Amino acid sequence: MPSVFVQGRPVESYPPLAPEARRGSVRRITEVGEEVLHKPCRDVTEFGPDLAALIDDMFLTMYIAEGAGLAANQVGVDLRLFVYDCPDDDGARHVGHIVNPVLEPLAASDRRLLDDTEGCLSVPGAVMDVPRPDRAVVRGLDKDGAPLVIEGTGYFARCLAHETDHVNGHVYLDRLSKRERKDALRQSADRREEVFARRTVRASALSG
Repeated sequence: MPSVFVQGRPVESYPPLAPEARRGSVRRITEVGEEVLHKPCRDVTEFGPDLAALIDDMFLTMYIAEGAGLAANQVGVDLRLFVYDCPDDDGARHVGHIVNPVLEPLAASDRRLLDDTEGCLSVPGAVMDVPRPDRAVVRGLDKDGAPLVIEGTGYFARCLAHETDHVNGHVYLDRLSKRERKDALRQSADRREEVFARRTVRASALSG
């Protein structure tokens, strides 16, 4: 089985960081409670250099924050778009972006729920168990407007579902009980400074 898939297609080799990141500029990551994270994003209707530049910035910002995925509203942009660089449970690496993503509903017979740990760059430092289907199919477009279908299993399926939630105005805390949500916010408050210090170090290393 190929070890790297870019935009859903197998490739023979790929660098440690997506080439987009080398062209990008780091952006501030929004945090839970900010309005842009809690409302559905607008469809992308214009394809061109501005969209490509946003994708570049999102890749760099994701790597600096040590994330597996990042949605546009996590950098304060109200658009349906996310980027990802995420492994699946078989060890394959998946890298790419998807515009106007829609998570395809799966029949009960085609899925099973996995209760596994999940974090979010917009809830820095918190990790909680969240039930998600073990398979995900997301349909959308690439940065040039061409149709795109991305399929994932295991951890990568979790990433696809998590990021699609973001563009629909939901954070993973919305899937938790009140008690679990308080626990996550407490974790974030306790670890926030440590997370931001690590991001600062990463930013220096990647820009050097």
